[in-house]
Amino acid sequence: MNTLRPAGFMLRSFVVLLAGLLLLGVGSSSAGVYRDTESFEVNRQRLLSYLLSQQLTQNHYRDQGLDDQFSAAAFELYMQQLDSQKRFLLQEDVETLRIYEQQIDDEVLSGYLQFPVVSAALHRQRIDEAEIIINEIMVDEFDLRRDESLETDPEKVDYCKNRPQLVDRWRKTLKYQVLNRYLELLEEQDGVVSKTATMPKDYRVDAKLLFAAKGKVLKSLEQLLLRLRQITQREYVDRYFDAVCRAFDPHTNYLAPAEEEEFEISMKGSLEGIGATLQQDDGFIKVVSIVPGSPAFRQGQLEAEDIVLKVAEGSAEPIDIVDARLRDAVRLIRGKKGTEVRLTVRKPAGMQQVIPIVRDVVQIQESFVRSTLLKGPSDREGRFGYIRIPTFYRDFFDNDKDSMPRNCTDDVQAALEKLGDSKIDGLIIDLRNNGGGALTDAVQIAGLFIQQGPVVQIRDSSGRIAVLDDKDPGVAFDGPLIVLVNRFSASASEILAAALQDYRRALIVGDHATHGKGTVQTVLNLDRALPPESMDQYRPLGAMKLTLQKFYRVSGGSTQVQGVEPDLLLPDPLPFVQSGERYSDYALPWDTIAPVSYTPWQSSSFDIDALRTSSQKRLATSSRFQVLTELRKRNQERGGITERSLGLADLWKELSEVKNVQHVDAAAKPDKQGQEDPIVDDWLTRIEKDLFVGEAMQILADLKGSQPVAKKMTRAAEVAR
Repeated sequence: MNTLRPAGFMLRSFVVLLAGLLLLGVGSSSAGVYRDTESFEVNRQRLLSYLLSQQLTQNHYRDQGLDDQFSAAAFELYMQQLDSQKRFLLQEDVETLRIYEQQIDDEVLSGYLQFPVVSAALHRQRIDEAEIIINEIMVDEFDLRRDESLETDPEKVDYCKNRPQLVDRWRKTLKYQVLNRYLELLEEQDGVVSKTATMPKDYRVDAKLLFAAKGKVLKSLEQLLLRLRQITQREYVDRYFDAVCRAFDPHTNYLAPAEEEEFEISMKGSLEGIGATLQQDDGFIKVVSIVPGSPAFRQGQLEAEDIVLKVAEGSAEPIDIVDARLRDAVRLIRGKKGTEVRLTVRKPAGMQQVIPIVRDVVQIQESFVRSTLLKGPSDREGRFGYIRIPTFYRDFFDNDKDSMPRNCTDDVQAALEKLGDSKIDGLIIDLRNNGGGALTDAVQIAGLFIQQGPVVQIRDSSGRIAVLDDKDPGVAFDGPLIVLVNRFSASASEILAAALQDYRRALIVGDHATHGKGTVQTVLNLDRALPPESMDQYRPLGAMKLTLQKFYRVSGGSTQVQGVEPDLLLPDPLPFVQSGERYSDYALPWDTIAPVSYTPWQSSSFDIDALRTSSQKRLATSSRFQVLTELRKRNQERGGITERSLGLADLWKELSEVKNVQHVDAAAKPDKQGQEDPIVDDWLTRIEKDLFVGEAMQILADLKGSQPVAKKMTRAAEVAR
């Protein structure tokens, strides 16, 4: 993300005029505002409506007005997060609220909001009724012999038509939760579930344990209902404003003051927790990325695209966080160093898993560039450099004048200098799971591998195009180059990969096209737009994340939606996972602009067809890749199967499989508690065993055998870029 303009641009003069209107509506003094809370909230809503609508219509990249089409999009986004699981509202409630589907544009333009007020009242009413339903169901016994299932994906079910349907949906939901909790308690007793792959035919349910499981589930739901009741009217309005912003594109958001604080914390380099970036996704808390070197990274089981369903403090009872506010979920997950948090997650394949993680201080030191020398299995295959770039970091705000701020470019430069002493035959740049960062470093790192020329084009909402160039004719490494990517390589990663691909400087290798985030955002602090003193009572207003620009390759194509397609495609272990811009609601489309003049890398002549044929032959005969192929097949069969059986034997089998996978993973990983050297050793071990890194070395060996290899290092490490 790049902040391109001051946060208060084009806001201040407008707000000065608005201030007069608001004060006329509530009296001549701020004291009058505070005496009338309702009037104060109405005027805060008017103020935010004007601020957000002006930014969306005047400065957002998408040329879109506040019209009925926009209104319908905002309506759907708001409804998705109001009752994400479709377990509170009835179909008739949705139809009642649908009268606002074409009115949100009018509400935002006028500043007088009715939809969030009416929907909040209806939502609270249904929460009270759901509590009655839950208590009535939990008094009775579940019929464990009944052959039935539960659809766990809310997108595959409709809102219930009537109360009996809603009662049945809650009954199945509670039965599923109770049986899973029962099996977890049974496993905790003596590990019988993991020891026995299938439930014994003569197994009898432990009535006392089942009663305990019901009590624990009921307690968790009581906490969920309590949190839902604590949502204030202002928070309903803030969610409404966020839906209004997201109707323009998925990266434009309204950040209420509490969310703004969480956003700022997430941008810092150190915090006590588990080291996972989370986002709220239509009522679910989804894992976006894992910080390299963090507790979650070292534990190894939590992954991007996991959905966090429950959070437990150590051995305490898990708390259901579905439909919870993001900040509430984050505060439950964070905690003191050395304490344990247990996350109940739903994997993309549909399986639930409890993941224990010991909290620690997450240091940015673990997220810096790393490099190593890799040796091929034989002398013919050679020696290869490997550089991992976890993110494009650059400290723009370092206040220490006596030290040079650390940045990704300098660290890559230093790694190249070190590898150059080893006379490597080729180089692997690993951008997998790199979500982006500083655009400056993506451009400068591209310049380390090409002679001077354009790297990326940027277009703003007015159509103006800027071209960012590498102006240094020097090249740090001119030998064979491979860039590894995956579906989680995004933004600045895609710029670097696209530039090296367009210049025919590197082969892009991966299991999937990259993420497809080809847009630039800025964060506007809305408080800075307010005139001093006269409107202090409305602070804090929060912030707005706004999409301003779009990236284009030097060849003219956007990196938006389509991402960067690998030259050589390797097996995707999770082919069913829908992750990327193409699956996001209201994402900006892919398009093209005119290419710019650039000179492809002269010494490269890749015979991609021959390289692909050779790679496919290796994959077909590799026992390790055959295991990956089997895993892919099994995941593909399971993927998308969100309808879960409510049979105890079926749930037993699922939990047994999960526990056995956990045991295998734990046995395969060396002890790395507390000491830094084992962590480094583990990183090197994982790189050496990485199937994709191994295949990248084989491809480099093919290149080494098919063309002359130049390996000179011509740019000094101390050259300022």
